[in-house]
Order: sequence, then structure tokens, then C-alpha cells
Amino acid sequence: MADISKLKRRNSLGAPPPLEEASRNLSAPEIAPVVATTPPPTAVTPLRRPQAAGKGQERANHGQTRLDGRSLRKSGRTVQFATRVTWDFDDRLRHIAQRDSLKLVEVLERGLDAYEAARKK
Repeated sequence: MADISKLKRRNSLGAPPPLEEASRNLSAPEIAPVVATTPPPTAVTPLRRPQAAGKGQERANHGQTRLDGRSLRKSGRTVQFATRVTWDFDDRLRHIAQRDSLKLVEVLERGLDAYEAARKK
């Protein structure tokens, strides 16, 4: 049977320091004044793509920026929908969303509506 008494360590840190050596932050005010030292973050982040060795996926980043849609505005959508797409599809979708000031999901919703309308004809 294993001897587990060696695993239990008690007081390995030693005695606590005296109260006189403790920080004075407990007596400081709870709400500190807010000083803005850095500008607020923007919603545009640089586009970085991994160098993938695949057919049609080798494209260079020519100073493009990608819009961070999460920080722009909230939506009432609560169900996550994740999928893998090609770089070309992603570029086209994001270009349309940025051009028309839409969220990515709004472009997809409109595309689904157009697909269903075309199927009915």
C-alpha cells in the first residue's frame, strides 16, 4: 500500500508576516478615480492568415483589415452557428457585409431567403 503521508505538506510557507508589514491597500478608498491613459480599442483588427498549403488558399495579405463585428453592435441571436469555409468564401462574405453595413449573419440570412425564393419558382 502507498504511503501518502509524504504528500501532505503543512505550513510549507512558514509563518505569516506581521500586520505592520502588510500593505496599506485595505484602508484605501474602494472606488479609484478613472484616468484614461490609452485610447479605446477600435473595431478594426489587422487580417492575419496562416500560410496554408492548399489549393486556392495561398493568398497574401495586402494591407487588408478585417472588421471585428462582435464589437460593433449586439443582436438578439442566441444560437451559435459555426462552420468551416474557404478563404475565398470568407473574403466575399465579409466584403459584402462591410460594403452593405450588415452583420455576417444578416448576409447569410438574406442569402438563405434568396435561395428559398429561387427554389419556389
